[in-house]
Amino acid sequence: MKKYIVFMLLFYSVTLIAQIEYKVVQSETLQDSREIKIQLPRNYNSNPEKSYPVFFVLDGDYLFEPVAGNVDYYSYWEDMPESIVVGINQSGKRRKDSEYDKETYLPTKQGAEFFEFIGGELLPLIDKNYRTAKFAIIVGHDLTASFMNYYLLKENPLFKGYINLSPDYAPDLKNRVANALSKSESKIWYYLATATDDIKALKDDNIAMNKLLESIENDKFYYYFNNFEDATHYSLAGRGIPQAIESIFSIYRPINQKEFEENVIPTKGTFYEYLLDKYTTIEELYGLDITVRVNDFMYISDAIEDNEKWEQYKDLGKLANDEHPNKMLGSYFLARHYEETGDTRKAMKAYQSAFALEEAAYLTKDMMLKKVEQIKQDFGY
Repeated sequence: MKKYIVFMLLFYSVTLIAQIEYKVVQSETLQDSREIKIQLPRNYNSNPEKSYPVFFVLDGDYLFEPVAGNVDYYSYWEDMPESIVVGINQSGKRRKDSEYDKETYLPTKQGAEFFEFIGGELLPLIDKNYRTAKFAIIVGHDLTASFMNYYLLKENPLFKGYINLSPDYAPDLKNRVANALSKSESKIWYYLATATDDIKALKDDNIAMNKLLESIENDKFYYYFNNFEDATHYSLAGRGIPQAIESIFSIYRPINQKEFEENVIPTKGTFYEYLLDKYTTIEELYGLDITVRVNDFMYISDAIEDNEKWEQYKDLGKLANDEHPNKMLGSYFLARHYEETGDTRKAMKAYQSAFALEEAAYLTKDMMLKKVEQIKQDFGY
């Protein structure tokens, strides 16, 4: 019996906690082996049809854990999609891994080999063995942050997102990157961080880079910059990683009060269309087809109520029934549509059908019963 209890506790913990795998990859390009760490999302094994964005973390010997922890935390609260995190350990090798030619300022020797290892071996390996979405992000710090920018110089960059933590840019790389980003025909997310107590040469260089990037006019380029007050070259990573995640996935996040007031309400009543557009944009930007969240349905419902746009409840109800067929959302929205447009019999039946379904947000079975009883009293049914 005790063994059974222990087994159940272990199984329960595995399903609720992100899974970490440690692997050794033998590289033909490097003629060497590399240690990698892989964090899989919670319940990865129980969602066999689901695909996930991937974070590739350079300096994985010290950056993997803060990135993986933040990814797990933000995805738990649905502020970003669940994601796979891959850390590449570079302890004792990072300088040679980032090596560039002193004349061309492009990767050379082990730097060129490491560049090919990531693009030609590691990415295909992860895609082959895990369910990956077509949205990859790379993270680096000083030397490795500079190095990862070389992928932007390719005609079709392998990564969509770049989290640059105080990059130590190679000579002329800032101009090359800015030029590539200004001409990019694919969507690119670029985050850059420095700090007031960063290494002075790097801080000055990154502030100069910020000016270059701020001037770029390209609607496919999403740029974010932080100069953290009182942070050092090392502590800025702890502040930059969550800020980068929030910035890159700002559109993905569920509707909050700020978005409701600044974006939803100003649509002048086209609330249902706003919801559709939000999820279409998420699919287009991140390659993710996700279920419309209950939270977002409720914010749109609030907008409809506040502005008495009762006709929109009909479309909202149909969408809710498609997205959450076991919840009372759709029946409730349809009931509100019928109630406010004068078809009280249909409204009563819709409230009754909602009673038989799962509760959602502030919608409860007691609430549905009260709605039915109120209609009966008011109209003598």
